[in-house]
Amino acid sequence: MNQYRQEDSKVEVTGFEARYYDTLMNIVTLGWYPKFIRRAIADIGLTPGESVLDFGAGTGRNALLMREHVGESGKITALEIGDEMKAQFEKKTAPYPNIELVDRRIDEPLPYENEYDVVFISFVLHGFVQERRDTIIENAYRALKPGGRFAILDYANFDVDSAVWYVKWAIRRVECPLAEDFINRDTKEMLAGHGFERFEERFYFKNYLRLLKAYKPL
Repeated sequence: MNQYRQEDSKVEVTGFEARYYDTLMNIVTLGWYPKFIRRAIADIGLTPGESVLDFGAGTGRNALLMREHVGESGKITALEIGDEMKAQFEKKTAPYPNIELVDRRIDEPLPYENEYDVVFISFVLHGFVQERRDTIIENAYRALKPGGRFAILDYANFDVDSAVWYVKWAIRRVECPLAEDFINRDTKEMLAGHGFERFEERFYFKNYLRLLKAYKPL
């Protein structure tokens, strides 16, 4: 399970795919993705005034959806390094002063400590080698206030060999090799090893996708 290198990752989207990321996601999912991501973000349980640290924030679509829940009194700090993604993010979120974009990697130590109610990461964690996943999880733990929650929207843990053919094909032919490595690991155990406790789950798409919330102790 440790034979992978970060070069196997496809987590950093660039070029044409990055410039038209939202449109491509809508097309390849036949219009399913916008409804799905809206529902998943609602399931985080954000409330007005909460602060969110968004890991790998992409085009800003997620940040705008989260702002609907935290309101003008809340705060969203979004971390993103892709130039095309940042350009789209800034354009979409420009009218909202409580959304801040920061050019910073999430797999290196971050300066945030006990500052945020929620850390959110969407379909990014699976794209890193385990050593860097551990760094990301540690960054989330440190950034959260006591009692705060780490919300991970990503693949659930399942047997890829037993999955329906199109899921198996997507994991092994479209996704980066690190995706199956992530699926095969116990995500709750991974999080518990960094101090998280009290897990909550919501499943989607025949239980192949999951929103996993893990809480930092009070």
